[in-house]
Amino acid sequence: MKWRSGVVFGICAMLALAPSFAEARAGGAYRSGGGSSFSSQGSRGSQTYQSNGGGAMERSLTPRQQPSSPSAPAYGGGIGGFASQHPFLTGMFGGLAGSWIGSMLFPHWGGMGGGYGGGGGMLGSIFTWLIIIGGAWFIYRMFAGRRTATAPYESTGMGFGGGSPTPLFGGSGGGYAAPQPARISVQATDYQQFEEVLQGVQGAWTKADLAAMRRYATPEMLSYFSEQLSENESQGVSNHVENVELIKGDVREAWDEGRMQYATALMQWRARDYTVRNDGHAGEAQMIVNGDPQRQVEVSELWTFARSPDGRWLLSAIQQI
Repeated sequence: MKWRSGVVFGICAMLALAPSFAEARAGGAYRSGGGSSFSSQGSRGSQTYQSNGGGAMERSLTPRQQPSSPSAPAYGGGIGGFASQHPFLTGMFGGLAGSWIGSMLFPHWGGMGGGYGGGGGMLGSIFTWLIIIGGAWFIYRMFAGRRTATAPYESTGMGFGGGSPTPLFGGSGGGYAAPQPARISVQATDYQQFEEVLQGVQGAWTKADLAAMRRYATPEMLSYFSEQLSENESQGVSNHVENVELIKGDVREAWDEGRMQYATALMQWRARDYTVRNDGHAGEAQMIVNGDPQRQVEVSELWTFARSPDGRWLLSAIQQI
């Protein structure tokens, strides 16, 4: 009895001191200190940092971009542009304006045509009218160019929702709005591929088979999975995600960016998700450290798939919700 009590006590103590593991399906990994960490990771093209109801992207190879501020027009929309494109007219108007101002300030000085103050000769009247007409035309050109430079962006109607375009990568835009990508339709065959990718990724994850994973994920997602599997291996554990079944797939958005097409879907699925230790001897039963191999758990995540036009869909991002 004492011997049996000692064994039971030792097992209980070992389990009590062991790290706390949680389900760590593909997209999450064991972290030092206990538990598993799930993050939103991957790339969604130009929409990577757009709010879509899922978790903000914590890891991505897509660089963050800041909305560009409107720059001064270079085509004559302002004074500097007009002066640079019409130096002769600018100089002429400047000289006439200077002469006219001088004649007003010093009416008794002589000058061209006897001076403007000398009685309003014909030459002085001509110059006066030239100044007035040229000044009016100059002001008209300046304000017309400025209105053209600050004209608001008009939507082409290709963006999602059909409303006014919103700036990409967040922020208020500050008067700048980037065009939204064109929408694409999703067919029944696409939904079938999404389910195949879900089952293929989790199956390769369970086997720690990165070669098989390559068929279902982009190189970026493959690098994240490789890192997470290495962390599990370092901790001496492996995660099993078995009997994966898609409950419902709901495409939230699908768009075309030219070289690549993307589709983000709410994936609701269930599977048996449990973690075991790998340090047992051959023939011994594996010690389950978390999860229940006899019970299925349900998961809801946003998965983004990417492909080249007419190509095969690959997992490009996972967002927690």
